[in-house]
Amino acid sequence: MDRRKLGRTGLEIAPLVFGGNVFGWTADEATSFALLDAFTDAGFNAVDTADAYSRWVPGHSGGESETIIGKWLKRHGGRDKVLILTKVGSEMGPGKKGLSKAYIRQAVEASLKRLQTDYIDLYQSHWPDPETPIEETLEAHEELVKQGKVRAVGGSNYDAAGLAAALKAGDGKTRARYQTLQPEYNLYDRAGYEKDLEPLCRKEGLGVITYFSLASGFLTGKYRSEADLGKSPRGEDIGKYLDARGKKILAALDALAKRYSATPAQIALAWLMARPSVTAPIASATSLAQLKDIVKAAEIKLDRDAIAALDATG
Repeated sequence: MDRRKLGRTGLEIAPLVFGGNVFGWTADEATSFALLDAFTDAGFNAVDTADAYSRWVPGHSGGESETIIGKWLKRHGGRDKVLILTKVGSEMGPGKKGLSKAYIRQAVEASLKRLQTDYIDLYQSHWPDPETPIEETLEAHEELVKQGKVRAVGGSNYDAAGLAAALKAGDGKTRARYQTLQPEYNLYDRAGYEKDLEPLCRKEGLGVITYFSLASGFLTGKYRSEADLGKSPRGEDIGKYLDARGKKILAALDALAKRYSATPAQIALAWLMARPSVTAPIASATSLAQLKDIVKAAEIKLDRDAIAALDATG
């Protein structure tokens, strides 16, 4: 399996990252273990999660995904062969959110405990925190790097202005420098990343790992009408894609899937993998059949005409 350099972190990842948001939510512990085994057995090495996954589920308090990953790591072994990417900042309860130095110190210890590890490979600020100066956040991150609790840091959900300010503030000495960005980006949702963030990431040499890479499942081709929306817990989020442009994208994916003897999901992920600024897309699966489908995307090398056809849908 080819490895790609994740910005200037010193980390190298396979071209697909497993999205751990499903662990403890739509994939129970046993299924999650089977998925993680199959994913790493296929040669992939990075798993993305967050402390808040899956707090949105009734009865959950957050940390369910990290807890399952931690149990799997303990059983599986080979910690040095798996890259764990997690995040801090989303609300975990009253007074437990944001990017203040005090809260980051508290949150990282909780994540490490749940993950049953003594270090996190990539620790990401989940959302910008307007109530905390970016300098304070980066000082907290640098402290963790120097303590060996975190190998590298990055940001998620920053706009170009916020990311530029963070990069300017990070000196890599007293304040950590973000080395990665995790933006929402897929064949449908493009403008937010391509217009301002992508040029900045390329200029600054950031690693980019995209989330909602399959537009909540829309780009799998599973949802083609309003009647299809009941097929998934995410159905209510997918309706917005069922417009003329969404159908145009599905038609282009269908044509290329036929040409490459692939599936729409594989083509959509292969398009992201071919984007020069993207290190790897994040995608999740809740069954071994789904996982088998998405990992094959790494074997597809889209030619110039195929990429142009997909670009034209934007």
